[in-house]
Amino acid sequence: MRITARVDYAIRAALELAAVAPGALTAEKIATAQGIPSRFLQAILRDLQHARLVSSQRGREGGYRLALPADEISLARVMRVEQGFLADVHGQRPEDVDYPGPAHALGTVWVAARASYRRVLEEVTLADVVAGKLPVHVTELAELEDAWRSFGDPPD
Repeated sequence: MRITARVDYAIRAALELAAVAPGALTAEKIATAQGIPSRFLQAILRDLQHARLVSSQRGREGGYRLALPADEISLARVMRVEQGFLADVHGQRPEDVDYPGPAHALGTVWVAARASYRRVLEEVTLADVVAGKLPVHVTELAELEDAWRSFGDPPD
């Protein structure tokens, strides 16, 4: 699993907006609160606007706000704005990859991994994260003994 800086920043910006919904925040306030480079954030906010997840308003009461309720915006939806597919193999969808010989079943492994990834990212919304109340299956996965250990870390 790889989360790019752009995806991480987009989700964190959306979470800042979810925390003040239905209010608005300036890009500067979001950047400062989350430690996101301002120019990078401006591009991300434009992407989120084009995807109709964020709207903006000028003026004294202006700023950025979520265009939809936070409980209707999954993390996967924000991620797709910045990276397209949730999972790809050399730029292709896992179901479109065909391997020869002994690697033939590998496509099925990639599809299953994507399904697992989706099960978390599609079902966790901005509202869930802001409230700190994640779906039960997500907290159960995070509570697995090896969930917090990277491959190669020595066991306790």
